[in-house]
Amino acid sequence: MALATSKELVVHAQRNGYAVPAINVQGANYDNIRAICEAAEENGSPMIIASYVETLHYHGMEWFAQVSKYLADKVKVPVAIHLDHGNTFEICMKAIRSGFTSVMLDGSAELIQDNIKHTNEVINAARAVGVSVEAEVGELARLDAQGNQGKNKNLASVKDVKEFLSGCEPDLLAVGIGNAHGFYNGKPDIRLDILKEIRAITDIPLVLHGATGIPVEDVKEAIDIGITKINFGTLVRYKLMEYYKEGIETLDHKGHIWKVSMYAEEKLKGDIKDIIMLSRSNNRY
Repeated sequence: MALATSKELVVHAQRNGYAVPAINVQGANYDNIRAICEAAEENGSPMIIASYVETLHYHGMEWFAQVSKYLADKVKVPVAIHLDHGNTFEICMKAIRSGFTSVMLDGSAELIQDNIKHTNEVINAARAVGVSVEAEVGELARLDAQGNQGKNKNLASVKDVKEFLSGCEPDLLAVGIGNAHGFYNGKPDIRLDILKEIRAITDIPLVLHGATGIPVEDVKEAIDIGITKINFGTLVRYKLMEYYKEGIETLDHKGHIWKVSMYAEEKLKGDIKDIIMLSRSNNRY
C-alpha cells in the first residue's frame, strides 16, 4: 500500500476509538522493519515505523526511509515513516528530503514561546510537501540504568498546553504525563488525571511516548481518554537482540545469517502483535 502520513492514521484512529502503534526501531535493520510490516499486515493494523536521530547514524536517514518504504509497499495496510524527537529544523528537513512522511519537532525542553516558534517553522515547511508534524509539551524524561527518573517529572500543565496550542497547531501532540524512555523501576506514576484535563481543552490527536512498562490498564484507559498514537521502542529492541541470541545458540544455521534473521523476525512478530492488540488497532484495515 502507498505510504501514509501519521496524521492520516491518527485521524482514523481518533474517529474509531483506538491508537496507532508507533514502533521505534532504534537505528533499524531489515529484520525488525520487515517483522513490523508483516505483523501489521497479518493483524490488519496501521503502523508507524519510527527512529531517533541519534540511532540513524549507522545506516543513515536515506537507508532507513528507503528500506521502510520498500517493505511498506509490500503490505496491504497503511504505514507511515516517522522521525522521532527531531530537535532542529534542519534535522526535520533532512528527514523530509530523505522520504519520511512524518516528523516530530521536540521543543519540549524550550520555553513555550520558543517551542511555538520552532514548531511553526517546521509545520510551515512540512505541510507544503504533505508531511505531518508532531510536537511535544512536557519534556519526556529518560530513565537511568536502574530505571529511575531524574528530577524532571515531565508533567505537562494544562496552562502550558493551552498557551502552546494558542500559537501553534501541529497534527499530533505528545504530552508528558509521567511517562519516560527506558525500562521503569517499579510501577510508573502515569497521571491520567492530567491527560483528562488536556483532552478536555483540545481535540488534537494526542500521543503517549515511552509505553514500554506502562501498566496495561493505564494504556487502555489512556486510549479511552483520547490517546491516538502509542510509542514503543525499548521492549522491541531488547526482544530482537534476545531472539538473535536464541537463534545463534539453538539453530543449525551453519553460518547462514538469514536463518537467524528469519527466526528472530518470526519471534518478534509475536511481540508486535501484542502491541497491536493493546493499541486496539487490529482489524482496522
